[in-house]
Amino acid sequence: MNSVCVFAGSNSGSHGNYAEAARALGRELAARTCTLVYGGGNVGLMGVLAQTVMDQGGRVIGVIPEALMKREIAHYSITDFRSKPVACLNN
Repeated sequence: MNSVCVFAGSNSGSHGNYAEAARALGRELAARTCTLVYGGGNVGLMGVLAQTVMDQGGRVIGVIPEALMKREIAHYSITDFRSKPVACLNN
């Protein structure tokens, strides 16, 4: 497996074990040289996971629509950050 896409919360949850589980997953992904693909945020469980992978020397790709960049706190120091405008279809 070359990459894993993870969807997690933009908050840390009500129990500290959620953040520890995110860190454990991040360490494991980096140890297996598996790229993390996720929503591009820098906060909550997503931020913990991405930062852990980066701290362990792993590769992280963040994908976030431009429309969410103002509402979300993007993690610009990851390996690869991708953001595109989202076209609206008017019918």
